Amino acid sequence: MWRTRAAAPCVICRSLANSSYGIKRKSPLQNLHLVSRSIRHPYYPSSKLQRPPLRISIQLFSSLNRLPLRKTKLLNVKYGYPFHRNFWLARLASRLLKLRYLILGSAVGGGYTAKKTYDQWKDMMPDLDEYKWIVPDFIWELDEHIDFEKLIKALPDADDLAKLLPDFDKIGESFTSLKGFFSPGYNLVSEVIGASDLLLLLGSPGETAFRATDQGYDNDKQYKKVSDKEKIDQLQEELLRTQLKYQRMLERLEKENKELRKLVLQRDDKGIHQRKLKKSLIDMYSEVLDILSDYDASYNTQDHLPRVVVVGDQSAGKTSVLEMIAQARIFPRGSGEMMTRSPVKVTLSEGPHHVALFKDSSREFDLTKEEDLAALRNEIEIRMRNSVKEGCTVSTETISLSVKGPGLQRMVLVDLPGVISTVTSGMAPDTKETIFSISKAYMQNPNAIILCIQDGSVDAERSIVTDLVSQMDPQGKRTIFVLTKVDLAEKNVASPSRIQQIIEGKLFPMKALGYFAVVTGKGNSSESIESIKEYEEEFFQNSKLLKTCMLKAHQVTTKNLSLAVSDCFWKMVRESVEQQADAFKATRFNLETEWKNNYPRLRELDRNELFEKAKNEILDEVISLTQVTPKHWEEILQKTLWERVSTHVIENIYLPAAQTMNSGTFNTTVDIKLKQWTDKQLPNKAVEVAWETLQEEFSRFMTEQKGKEHDDIFDKLKQAVKEESIKRHKWNERAEDSLRVIQHNALEDRSISDKQQWDAAIHFMEETLQSRLKDTESVIEDMVGPDWKKRWLYWIGRTKEQNIRNETKNELEKLIKCNEEHAAYLANDEVTTVRKNLEARGITVDPCLIKDTWHQIYRRYFLKTALNHCNLCRRGFYYYQRHFVDSELECNDIVLFWRIQRMLAITANTLRQQLTNTEVRRLEKNVKEVLEDFAEDNEKKVKLLTGKRVQLAEDLKKVREIQEKLEAFIEALHQEK
Repeated sequence: MWRTRAAAPCVICRSLANSSYGIKRKSPLQNLHLVSRSIRHPYYPSSKLQRPPLRISIQLFSSLNRLPLRKTKLLNVKYGYPFHRNFWLARLASRLLKLRYLILGSAVGGGYTAKKTYDQWKDMMPDLDEYKWIVPDFIWELDEHIDFEKLIKALPDADDLAKLLPDFDKIGESFTSLKGFFSPGYNLVSEVIGASDLLLLLGSPGETAFRATDQGYDNDKQYKKVSDKEKIDQLQEELLRTQLKYQRMLERLEKENKELRKLVLQRDDKGIHQRKLKKSLIDMYSEVLDILSDYDASYNTQDHLPRVVVVGDQSAGKTSVLEMIAQARIFPRGSGEMMTRSPVKVTLSEGPHHVALFKDSSREFDLTKEEDLAALRNEIEIRMRNSVKEGCTVSTETISLSVKGPGLQRMVLVDLPGVISTVTSGMAPDTKETIFSISKAYMQNPNAIILCIQDGSVDAERSIVTDLVSQMDPQGKRTIFVLTKVDLAEKNVASPSRIQQIIEGKLFPMKALGYFAVVTGKGNSSESIESIKEYEEEFFQNSKLLKTCMLKAHQVTTKNLSLAVSDCFWKMVRESVEQQADAFKATRFNLETEWKNNYPRLRELDRNELFEKAKNEILDEVISLTQVTPKHWEEILQKTLWERVSTHVIENIYLPAAQTMNSGTFNTTVDIKLKQWTDKQLPNKAVEVAWETLQEEFSRFMTEQKGKEHDDIFDKLKQAVKEESIKRHKWNERAEDSLRVIQHNALEDRSISDKQQWDAAIHFMEETLQSRLKDTESVIEDMVGPDWKKRWLYWIGRTKEQNIRNETKNELEKLIKCNEEHAAYLANDEVTTVRKNLEARGITVDPCLIKDTWHQIYRRYFLKTALNHCNLCRRGFYYYQRHFVDSELECNDIVLFWRIQRMLAITANTLRQQLTNTEVRRLEKNVKEVLEDFAEDNEKKVKLLTGKRVQLAEDLKKVREIQEKLEAFIEALHQEK
């Protein structure tokens, strides 16, 4: 009875087993799975005589409806073979006996061998009673309710059925590598794969399709047709429950597979296998893209390598989709405001721990900890805001981030700022155009995969990004369309068929490789990735869109989307990477040829290497300051300091004191004036002079050309370092206090020890007075015009004002001749007398002009008198030693200039010690700090180290590095195959 009722189901089972789901079978043994055969016949693996392994070609189908079909690797299947007899006696007899004995013996032996083979093959057949649980009970009653003959005619093609099957090959490959360690899990997977031929799937809407072939049973048997709608609906629900049962089993196995792979990666990471882990393939590819992003855009080669470009309208869910693929909430979030302000390149790779790190940082963020996730989001937001220039809203600078974790699909994605339709308050006026230009720059790459994100909860007519994508990829050869927020769309959209039109590519004016529908949460930013996954799976399991076949199973969930995008990404990488390597090889040859022709005797130093060379030269020049002799320092300091203070000494100290009537008053006035000057001005002036002297010497060493070795390419850098170092350097604040004490003590000393010092003071005073007299003569000449010699020789005349001043000068000179001991200032009545005398000659003069002219006339007279007095004091040292007792000669002014000269010498010596012992070292430290700051500032280096030579070396270095990394990546890619 059981065999009678099982007739129809057996027909179905054999039909499914023999249907061509991409598997070529050549013998009945191939209908059994490897694990099933190994359970039934454990002695076969140890058999010595075996047939060569059978190569089974399995053809799987991509989840993208327009991607080309791909073939997986061939699986080696080994099966048993009967033992062969060695008829050595028969072979010996065949050589001795006649032909008839040979023919007879061969016939008998062949028949026996054939019977033996048949018996062994029959014994190898497994007992299918153990697998009876796989087929539900209602299957045995299908012949009573369904007309199979009619349904066979409505069956879809084998290719359509194959698209609905899960990708058991990937699951099998994952567990094959772990079979030696985890045999129970491997056996379970094998049993599920073996039983998958009995999985019943739904076909077109409203139909249940089966294909059956009668083998061993009557093909003319008629099945009863049941029109009861309730029973058919019940059967469909039962079939769906069976499908979900196996789907849950596969998900459980995939989860176990993920955990096992994590354990294996952790074992490798700890060095248990004592081998050095190589850099992953995706990390190598990401490094190439990072270098290309810094390369000169004029070559237009950085846009020819594949990457997944994520584009969409603002708040369409771009970032959420990327987070679901990365399995972590890593991006900043905001309600309705623009959060993605610059492109973010995310490199996904598989690893034992779920971590993230930036390209230019060694810190790892643990994505399983909420505090690390918050820190990562904050760091990304800070980097975005820092990259945005003043007056802008978005930036073109790319932030590079790597995410590793168990089960992540390897690929490189770039999240772009969301496309907007209107510029709101607070945004830069060109924000919309900037976002469009950034998106176009990435999408115009002919090998870039465009992940077009569309919000399913809003009207399709409001979409902006679809028009942009259709412009960049009109044929849809590299576009994947993703419809987000499908849960909201199902609730809000009046006609669900509108969603079906979107997924089938009939609503938007754009084409795509594939269409996907995803749910990325309920809109709560605090949701975890696991809860979002559960919500997404639960929604699609209960969704009418899937039950009514408006959406297909392979078109939903971010998991299927991630697998599809990863497959498409690596397909494009394999197709384009070698072509790009050849292009860079040709570019490298051109650059090397250009360098050899233009700079044959120079090394190819890039900007960083040139900066290091300039840095060493600058530090050597700073060290050279310590080699300056003390005598040179003191001479420069003394000369510069006297030039700076001489005017004050003559005008404010010497001239007022010289107007006194006796030597006592002169010395008192001088002491008071010197004390005030020392307390308030002199130390500060001395420090300023020392600092300026140090700057001048440093500049001299920096700008001094060193013959043929001088390289003018460093001039701008040296000038910038010099200016910045001087700007940062500050003299020691305590130096003024100590210097004030030293200067005060030096000026209080009046004792000239020998005649040599006396003569030196007279010489110093004469030089100073002669210099002042020369300056005064020049001023008077400018006031009164040229004398009669110059007027006759050079034909130069006087101006009206010069004539008036000349007449005034003549009148004032008469006044001095009349009174050689005249005071330094004119009395009011004397001014009136001079004015009236000039008016009598028809010259109108202002009193201020008279006083101004008098000042210069009296100054010249005083300086000449002082120089005459110096000559008289040359023999005055003897009287000085006797304190000018019993002598009419008084040389107190010589003592004043000796005190000034000695103070200058002591100050110069003190400043020289501060320079060589302290300030030169502090300046060297400042120079090092400036160089270190410049070394970290690439923009500064680009600005200061410029020229064709630098740019050519930079391009050559980049091209070489890119080519080498591309070649290493291609080699690793071939090894992975």
